[in-house]
Formats: sequence, structure tokens, C-alpha cells
Amino acid sequence: MARRALPPNVSGQRVRVALMEARPTGLHMHQLIRASELTRSQVRRGISYLRDTATELDLTPLIWDRRHGYRFSADPEDWAAYELRQFRKELSFIRRIVTGCVLPHQQQRPEDKAVKLMLGQLNGIESSFEYLIMQLETARKTA
Repeated sequence: MARRALPPNVSGQRVRVALMEARPTGLHMHQLIRASELTRSQVRRGISYLRDTATELDLTPLIWDRRHGYRFSADPEDWAAYELRQFRKELSFIRRIVTGCVLPHQQQRPEDKAVKLMLGQLNGIESSFEYLIMQLETARKTA
């Protein structure tokens, strides 16, 4: 029997309750599914909802790491480590787009204006992320 779709705020509330009950430890996806009695997609939708509304709901940041899973941490060092990991992940993603798609596109169609625009913008984004990561790493070392 198929489950009916829950609104994101309902999924988010059930995920939030499960994570609050698990504090200060976190829950991995399979634990969140069991604790919230939601499907994997409903848990993901709930996590997205919580991340989108964390400020409005006055929550501490919702972070994830391999050791603890998803959790609301009160430790700013945990937040900084999570943020740094996210920026590194996005930088890797951008680099893969460039090397796996945009550069081969450029090799095949060197005069394509769209590929020139993409490369220019993506190079700027890559530089910005590299600089941001460098600054965050320096700030963490001096803190």
C-alpha cells in the first residue's frame, strides 16, 4: 500500500522531534526513519524543510557527520567543521562539471559562446570557493 505524501512541514516536525529526543547524539538515516516512522524520501524532505526554515524555527544548525549522523549541535566548532566540509564538497562538484563536461565541450566546439561563458563563470566560482575554504581553514586554526 502506497503512503500518502506528507507536507514538508509535517515531515520536518517529525524529524525535528526525533532529533531532539536523540540529543546530544545524532541519528543516522536508518535510525531517523525508524524514530520518525517516515519513509526515506519523507525524512529527506523533512531534513530539507528544517534546513530551509532553521532560522525561522530558532534552531541550532542541522549538521551531519559520519560518526553522529544528523543532529542539532550546540557547538560552534561542529558548525564550522560542517560548513567547511560542505564548501569542499561543492568545490569538488564544480571541478567535476568543468573537467567532465565543460572542458570536453570546449574541445569539441572551441568557438561556442555558451561554453566560454560557462568557463568564465565557473572559474570565478571555483576561485571564490578556494579563497573561502582557505579563509575558513585559517580562521579555524587561529580560533
